[in-house]
Amino acid sequence: MKFCAVICEYNPFHNGHKYLLAEARARTGCEKLLCVMSGNFTQRGEAAVFHKYERARHAVLGGADAVIELPAAFSVAPAELFARGAVHLLASLPAVAALAFGCESGEKEDFLKTARASLAESKSFRAALKENLRDGTSYIRARNAALLATGADVDEALLASPNNILGTEYCRAILSENAAIEPLPVRRVGAGYADSELRPDFSSATALRAAMQDGSRRAKKALRNNLPAPVFAAAEQCRPVPFETAVLCAFLAAPPAQAAKCPDCAEGLENRIRAMLRANPVFGEMLEKCVSKRYTAARIRRLLMQNFLGIAREDVQRYLSEPLYIRTLAVKKEGAEETLAALGEGAFPLVVRKSDAVLLKKEALACFETDVRANDLYNILTKTHTNEFETQFV
Repeated sequence: MKFCAVICEYNPFHNGHKYLLAEARARTGCEKLLCVMSGNFTQRGEAAVFHKYERARHAVLGGADAVIELPAAFSVAPAELFARGAVHLLASLPAVAALAFGCESGEKEDFLKTARASLAESKSFRAALKENLRDGTSYIRARNAALLATGADVDEALLASPNNILGTEYCRAILSENAAIEPLPVRRVGAGYADSELRPDFSSATALRAAMQDGSRRAKKALRNNLPAPVFAAAEQCRPVPFETAVLCAFLAAPPAQAAKCPDCAEGLENRIRAMLRANPVFGEMLEKCVSKRYTAARIRRLLMQNFLGIAREDVQRYLSEPLYIRTLAVKKEGAEETLAALGEGAFPLVVRKSDAVLLKKEALACFETDVRANDLYNILTKTHTNEFETQFV
């Protein structure tokens, strides 16, 4: 049996995601589709609009055979660590033959060529990278600028747009893990990443999240046209998750040294945020003051969320070099026994029920405990209760 994997957030699951799953199944001929999905907090440094179990259920109803959780340590990390973490899980599963991802441009060989060039690291490249990192620029931005400055044989378009950058990171991770996984870029349809315009049927997740808070007749119509029926039904009852005050309080309550250890922190960014926060105690106002050419809004939100969840740079790096776990959130009822058997043949333990988690040790246990903490915090923010061991069979 062969799986095609998709790394995702599904925040929320929409028509574009359903299209990608259908294309992945058709183009690869794989028997099963496996989604590696972020938990309750996302790569933008925000709380997800629906609980992870709800979003996993939507994915199975939308075409996936199983959804496993991307640990929180990776789900709120910058693109390089987000991709490395997900591929680290997939590389442990012999059944995974392909990885499909959305992109703005480029073919498989373009992505692999760019990924190889970024891993080569010539002497001139290392010097340029060191210089670029000196002022606090994020690693990916600094690395991509160094590649272009040193004339590396790369497709510049793959270093410029969000989905292409992620696709390149997936290929870098596949090569770094020496994984027998074939990349499958699938050209996006409809809106681009972070496009705020509502479209007839293929709007971006950014636009749809805004529409969920809008409440107007136009927004409701757009949601109905862009979301599969089960997701639309959930969206009508959805309310924004009020995470902003909680992460700001956690940031001010923690010792400054804690934030300095977060994956997205560099060059005293924690001090800049603290100073701006004291003068601008409203989340949006603080964010606007902190954003600069060097520091994006997403990076600042991630740093705040990393601090909130207690995620340190050194911990994430250790998790990438150690065995972790395959944690199921939802599995399609039809063929579930076969699916779970294939997931259980991997190098990492399969966690389906509470008794499975008891067997985790060392780094895997520490990583898993962060997931549990993230789930507990999300439940408090949303005033809900979920059993942390409730794999759904849909």
